[in-house]
Amino acid sequence: MAISCARFFRFLKSILAPTSAVLAFASLLTWIFILYQPTPGPGELQRLGWQAWDSVTLNTPSSGSPADETSPGGDHPNIPGGVDWWNVTSNDKQPDPSSLPLDVWSPLLPHVTGLSEITIAKCLFPPSMASLCFPKTTPEQDAIKGKWVRVDRDLNRVSGMWSLYIYYRRSRRLDVNFIDEVVLLPKDEEPTTQGDWHKVVTSVRDGVPRTPQLFLWYKLGKTMSDLSTDEKQNLITELDVLFGEDRPWYGFERIEPPTTLGQEGRTDSGWLTYRRGVKPPPRAPPLHFSRDGKFKILQIADLHFSTVSFSPCTQSDNLTNTLLYHVLDEEKPDMVVFSGDQLNGQGTSWDPRSVLAKFANAVTDKGIPWAAVFGNHDSENGLSREDQMALMQGMPYSLAEPGPKDIHGVGNYVLKVHSADPSKMHLLTLYFLDSGSYASGVFDWFGFFHPTEYDYIREDQIDWFLQESAAIKLIERPFTPDGASDFGDIWKRQSTNQVTPGAKKLAKPNALMFFHIPLPESYSAPDIDSNTGLPLDIGIHDIEDPGNAKKSDGFFDKGILQALETDHNAGGNVKENCRRVKGVWLCFGGGGSYSGYGKIGFDRRFRIYDISDFGETIVTYKRTEKDELMDDLVLVGKEAASPYEGTR
Repeated sequence: MAISCARFFRFLKSILAPTSAVLAFASLLTWIFILYQPTPGPGELQRLGWQAWDSVTLNTPSSGSPADETSPGGDHPNIPGGVDWWNVTSNDKQPDPSSLPLDVWSPLLPHVTGLSEITIAKCLFPPSMASLCFPKTTPEQDAIKGKWVRVDRDLNRVSGMWSLYIYYRRSRRLDVNFIDEVVLLPKDEEPTTQGDWHKVVTSVRDGVPRTPQLFLWYKLGKTMSDLSTDEKQNLITELDVLFGEDRPWYGFERIEPPTTLGQEGRTDSGWLTYRRGVKPPPRAPPLHFSRDGKFKILQIADLHFSTVSFSPCTQSDNLTNTLLYHVLDEEKPDMVVFSGDQLNGQGTSWDPRSVLAKFANAVTDKGIPWAAVFGNHDSENGLSREDQMALMQGMPYSLAEPGPKDIHGVGNYVLKVHSADPSKMHLLTLYFLDSGSYASGVFDWFGFFHPTEYDYIREDQIDWFLQESAAIKLIERPFTPDGASDFGDIWKRQSTNQVTPGAKKLAKPNALMFFHIPLPESYSAPDIDSNTGLPLDIGIHDIEDPGNAKKSDGFFDKGILQALETDHNAGGNVKENCRRVKGVWLCFGGGGSYSGYGKIGFDRRFRIYDISDFGETIVTYKRTEKDELMDDLVLVGKEAASPYEGTR
């Protein structure tokens, strides 16, 4: 027995090494191919996120490359003579389509991936619990056709006994057939064209009593691998819902007939809209003076547009747009500024997405760059300012920016206007600030909020403004454009009317500032013109109670007077005067909308800022609906009022 045990242990000892090696190697293979799941590093996360990788090369860019096109200033060999620097096109970087999420509804994302299936589902739960109403699916269907995505727009928002949502699937598979046609037909009708048509069993008017049923049909086309380039652009890539009779978002088309039948003065029509392919909105060129040193800004204050037309403002939004088209044709501004209260709020802008889709149509149709700030009523519609700003940024020719996230408000940003010559000199600064909505208020017994105090510009915004102002570099003023190449004939720079060096100075460019809620100083005693002895208060005033906030963090004293670059502007209601206080002009924009404030005998009007002499002269005036030009006033320049001589 002892001999047998010894032999057994010797046998185990002899196979221990090879057995351990085999087990260790098998464990290693199991770890590498089965158990090991690498964690994405920063580079991989970037590849999967919004930013795309740029190709890096050690070769020197040749003439005509994008690197040359975006170089600031100077005469570049790739820019032909006579071509302005702001007209040299550069490809805007779009996010990689393969990085866009497939299971999130965001209609402004540039998806190139088509839809594979559409359905409609009713929901008896409140919107916050609408996720419980998703259509049934299986893991296999999700893997092939994509997960269901809800178009977060209730078709029965203005009518119907329950909520009704559209859902679709989106897939990147090459072997899935994609939708290339969508129609709405009555109950007993079918599509007249040939193809693989599918009917959604739930009516788009389900739950709406005494209304003819209407059904959605969609046609499946080829798979992605069989589509040509032109056919891919014809794929339906997004769905949305619009309320009202106005145009849908840029790149979208309406499907006739309306999903909701509108009733004059009560409810507006609802429409299903779709987009084919990707249609990036045109971008605004860089702001610049003309070659003769001019730049014009049109201010549009208090549009107060609504989703629904109501008495006595029936069709007032359309009338306002007609007036805007006319004013734009007459003034031909280089830029438009919407100075707040684009939305009416107060229960009439209940679908802010539909209102935002139309408020700037007159400006975008003319191809004019525009910017905007928010007013107090823009926060009364259930859509956050962050979401509104994201939608504005996706509109044609928009220059609006959300601004820093770590300070109060949305839309605190700076735009610069440059010279037209190759130097691209910064000649005018435009500040935009969010003056907020309401600082305080009370809730009634029904849960409705009633504001009691307007908001104001906060301390962190003042610090931000001072920081931005301090970063503005001094320039030689008055500015003389560079009329010839630095390496050409230097004598071409000389001219008989050239300003002598002694007449120039180093100073910051002049500036304008736009915000909505006026400062308390807008109602302070005006400066007195030492030449005439008259108060510097031009225009109609004191026809409304003061509209400033009761509280203040001292923006006028701590911010404006400390920076004091030049002129500043605020807008609101039917106040339309310009008043100079401690050397600073505070101007109201007036009321230009038939949907907003008004008084009998008060013509609708818009304020214009006409900047000339490469930013050295700023003149403002108003154009009324009757084409009268009123209160021409030199804010800055040779003919301006005498300088302020008091203490600040």
